[in-house]
Amino acid sequence: MRRIRYHVRHDTLYRYDQPVGESHQLLRLLPRTLAWQESIAHSVEVCPEPSRAKNFVDPFGNRVRALHFEADHDELSIRSEVWIDLMSRPMPDMAASPPWDTVRESLRYKAGHSISREMLEAATFRYESTYIRLKRDFADYARASFPPGTPLLVGVEALMRRIFAEFKFEPGATDVSTPVTTVFTSRRGVCQDFAHFMISCLRSLGLPARYVSGYLLTRPAAGKKRLIGADATHAWVSVFCPGTGWVDFDPTNALLPDLEHITIGWGRDFGDISPVRGVIIGGGGHEPEIAVTVVPEDEFASVYGAADDLPFELRPTPACSA
Repeated sequence: MRRIRYHVRHDTLYRYDQPVGESHQLLRLLPRTLAWQESIAHSVEVCPEPSRAKNFVDPFGNRVRALHFEADHDELSIRSEVWIDLMSRPMPDMAASPPWDTVRESLRYKAGHSISREMLEAATFRYESTYIRLKRDFADYARASFPPGTPLLVGVEALMRRIFAEFKFEPGATDVSTPVTTVFTSRRGVCQDFAHFMISCLRSLGLPARYVSGYLLTRPAAGKKRLIGADATHAWVSVFCPGTGWVDFDPTNALLPDLEHITIGWGRDFGDISPVRGVIIGGGGHEPEIAVTVVPEDEFASVYGAADDLPFELRPTPACSA
């Protein structure tokens, strides 16, 4: 079994137009422990220091750090760093998965019919949520990949590859508020949009699918060095298959995630697993500046040897921490 160790740095900086008098923030930045993923070390540094902090686990099993700030501040800096090991995942036998329409029927409510705890949990990912819509148009689009009796995972892979072929990756074409119906019409967006659209298609067919948030190793152009802060968070889709469990699919890259996808967590959609989310009193206009760096262990020294690559004037190490 192959094993690769990565270092991930995730910087978030808010510069507020006006002082913030009070702030509550929820951080979902700690990768999950999975059969193929092990977090070796993790730290979170925050400036200014929060008045209070606590850790808890959300309903989807993601680890969350809650911060409460009561003193005036005009900046908020959050740096998460993690060392994490990834092991190669066994790839499922797509053709051996059960027919998709059988799976759909097994998850439908029937009076007096009981289902396993695993199936019941999966059923919670069949419905609309904040960023997911159930539409006949989405079901019609997906159905071309799901003729009657098609093995579930064969159909999901076909749908993923169609989205990859027919939708254009275009940064700036959308934002977090862009409806998934608009993404379907324009056929353009980013990984978050493609994940939301693919999930909408699958749930519109009655199949359970969840939104996965994490990081993706990117590769610099030929002859170029890996730059600090040049990466970003990534999103993909996980589908429940009876007898196999949850299987991940990445419609942005038309592949099944393996040794280059680091999982932070999952939920019904982006709203459940946003890396940093909160409310503030004051602040005026502000947009977060985000920089992510994913580095294989054997490149760490060469990447972080020079401090002049640091993004948006972040201090090398915040002066205070939580």
